[in-house]
Amino acid sequence: MIEFQLPDMTCSHCASMVTKALKQTDPDCVVSIDLKVQRVGVRSQEDRQTLFDALFEAGYPPA
Repeated sequence: MIEFQLPDMTCSHCASMVTKALKQTDPDCVVSIDLKVQRVGVRSQEDRQTLFDALFEAGYPPA
């Protein structure tokens, strides 16, 4: 599981956009979101940098 801290993810719409960005990168990934602590966990075949880049491009740069 790869985890990212996303300080700009503040609501359910944000969580949906984060999930969409990750699924576009790896349709088979498993995404776990904890809005309370602004953290996303991803189980994916993609490497950390690829997932980081997808989140950054979607407007949710990891801290």
